Amino acid sequence: MQPKTFVLVHGAWHGGWCWRRVADLLGERGYKVYAPTLTGLADRSHLLGPAVGLATHILDVVNLIKWERLTDIILVGHSYAGFVVSGAVEEVGSAVCSLVFLDAFLPDDGQALVEVTAPASRDAIMAAVQRGDVGVPPRSAALFHVNENDRAWVDAMCTPQPTAAMVDKVKLSGARERVARKTYVRAADYPNPAFDAAFARVRSDPGWRCLAVPCGHDVMVDMPERLTEILLEVAS
Repeated sequence: MQPKTFVLVHGAWHGGWCWRRVADLLGERGYKVYAPTLTGLADRSHLLGPAVGLATHILDVVNLIKWERLTDIILVGHSYAGFVVSGAVEEVGSAVCSLVFLDAFLPDDGQALVEVTAPASRDAIMAAVQRGDVGVPPRSAALFHVNENDRAWVDAMCTPQPTAAMVDKVKLSGARERVARKTYVRAADYPNPAFDAAFARVRSDPGWRCLAVPCGHDVMVDMPERLTEILLEVAS
């Protein structure tokens, strides 16, 4: 059997760079790994503009899957990318065999990130909207409880998040729930009511596997070996 393909989708302010440790570990085990940078961020930050929104980011993932003709995908979404992967499976659900929500939002139809995020982030987003800014400045790595050794690196790599992506509403019809295998991984050392609520919501659902890891929000940075182990278990 051909090994499954991983598509790793980063959260707000980040880029494909944040997955490098995990992508290398999965690659060493023979898996094909894609870690796209969403439009307007990191190495694609030159594309930031007022038209870049949630639909753009969903299309980033959908078009990657379509043009690379990917099948048997394990689709992983971190944080904000819970919105992105939920939207993407509406278009390419038949190509996805498993979904992994990594300390991620678990949106309902019609929700926007600004409605469910923490008050400090909500205030920053609304301030950007009121100023007419196309991007919301990144939060510090320390606030995400990133380990001290990597904080300077993460701070140097993060770029403004497209404002529209944080206020756009996601359109869902239930495709996420139709994916046979779903996993939620909660970063236990990062306090966040939205992620606690998502974890509690799916914990009693037999269609979900739920795990907690003892680290900050950027699990792929703090505990790449443990996250790789979890993803390999998902792929087995």
